Amino acid sequence: MRIAVTGHHGQVVTALVERAALAGASVVTLGRPELDLAEPGDYTQVFANARPDVIVSAAAYTAVDKAESEPDLAMLINAGGAEAVARAAAALDVPVIHLSTDYVFDGSKPTPWVESDPTNPLGVYGATKLVGEQALLAAARRAVVLRVAWVYAPFGTNFLRTMLRLAETRNTVRVVADQLGAPTSALDLANGILKVAQNLVARPEDAAQLGVFHMGPAGDASWADFAEAIFAGYVARGGSRMMVDRITSADYPTPALRPANSRLDSSRIARVHGVALPHWRESLEPVLDRLIRPSSAEALPSA
Repeated sequence: MRIAVTGHHGQVVTALVERAALAGASVVTLGRPELDLAEPGDYTQVFANARPDVIVSAAAYTAVDKAESEPDLAMLINAGGAEAVARAAAALDVPVIHLSTDYVFDGSKPTPWVESDPTNPLGVYGATKLVGEQALLAAARRAVVLRVAWVYAPFGTNFLRTMLRLAETRNTVRVVADQLGAPTSALDLANGILKVAQNLVARPEDAAQLGVFHMGPAGDASWADFAEAIFAGYVARGGSRMMVDRITSADYPTPALRPANSRLDSSRIARVHGVALPHWRESLEPVLDRLIRPSSAEALPSA
């Protein structure tokens, strides 16, 4: 199986390249200058040159707070770019898997979100990703939208790596405790994407496997819970003890509002595609192993 993915260096893109190699699949990464989502155009030939069996639309404008002051650019990339990728996929008659976000919801529901729940983004980022979902589904012939949340990896910029860096210079960190979600390893996401891609290639006429799906791990946590788990792993690998000061969202104001509940019900993707990600605590351990040398807690590798 040959996959063309938008973006060169994102967390999911990097994880997909790694996991695909282990699964015997090949990945071609496409980004600037040949594919610039900030200048949406006809990408048909760009993708044709990659000869993909499946296209993964992973690149996006993801600066949640900055999007509040750059709404036009965020919309251009997240909506216009997604639509352009979908049009190319349709022209080549290739299925497309598009990554979206929990930010399409307002977080007001007390239980995990299902795919049919009403969307109501709180900020520009979520609004542009929602328009992107809709534009892609309208333009593509065969499309899967995967909503994911709280992504981290042993590479790139993410919450886990930030916490470990802070552990090198502090003994207490203030972390929001009233936002719920599920920390999601990009490595697990890559495995799930590969399974969905295999299904799309194997059953091209099966319309039931298309549409919107939520893909997240088992279990849930607050950001403070996640931080405490990270620091417990840090100590277990030789690091110094860290304390978490559990605060509210009101104590840590940001330009963009965050959903209070980002938990995603992933039962549909388990039923349709056979994808069930491990519990987030289980997935955290191998990532910590890659970032911290046992009994030494040496500095993190560069991004």
